[in-house]
Amino acid sequence: MQPADHLEPLRRERATPATRSVGGLAFTCNAVELVARPDGALWWPQERLLAVADLHLEKGSWYGMRTGQLLPPYDTRATLARLARAIEQTRPRVVLCVGDSFHDSEAASRVDAVDAAEILRLIGTARDWIWITGNHDPAPPRQWGGQASVELAFGPLVFRHQALSLPLTDTGGEVSGHYHPVASLVVRGRGLRRRCFLTDGARLILPSYGAYTGGLNARDQAVAALFDGPYDALAIGAASVHRLPVEALRRDAELMAAK
Repeated sequence: MQPADHLEPLRRERATPATRSVGGLAFTCNAVELVARPDGALWWPQERLLAVADLHLEKGSWYGMRTGQLLPPYDTRATLARLARAIEQTRPRVVLCVGDSFHDSEAASRVDAVDAAEILRLIGTARDWIWITGNHDPAPPRQWGGQASVELAFGPLVFRHQALSLPLTDTGGEVSGHYHPVASLVVRGRGLRRRCFLTDGARLILPSYGAYTGGLNARDQAVAALFDGPYDALAIGAASVHRLPVEALRRDAELMAAK
């Protein structure tokens, strides 16, 4: 079955107080109250929606086949375990995987039985589970359930895998993935790179959620061109998320010079 271009609008519900205490950094995007979680997931309390981007399940096995250099074959299990904890903590009504959930078109065939059972279990925990298509998985596997779509318009936000080029005309708010942004900074003379969310208050780019995913500098021109002015990084620490203006971030060359 091919993914739909758009899904029918999901039924929206009012949040209860129990859905709000999940940790992370609260911020707004297009006047929507959101939470950037320390695990890299996005939580929308009002809608009980949990969004993650770029799981890249089975990247390790793909890399081993292509290069002959075997990585520990546990990236899928580690990624699913992180997602399971997020679901247990938030108890979402909607789980939205914002593209590149699987690393390639054959990834599903390499998922072992234990991980397949966990995918099936996780999908069963949410009322709606939605796979947004990505450049790595334009036709996400459907044997475990869920719906697939190119994008999802939900209230004041549109979720799609790759951000549209400016100007953003189809909606006041956009949530995307694809770029795997990382914030580079120098702290006490030490260069650090941390996964991060990026936002200017109108659009939001999610960090990669997968265990074996790399990252693109948050000040790279490919990222900066998506924002019409200054933007902030919501940088993920060990157990917290910190908001930093783009001016406080370093480019990779500057980070190398600090080492």
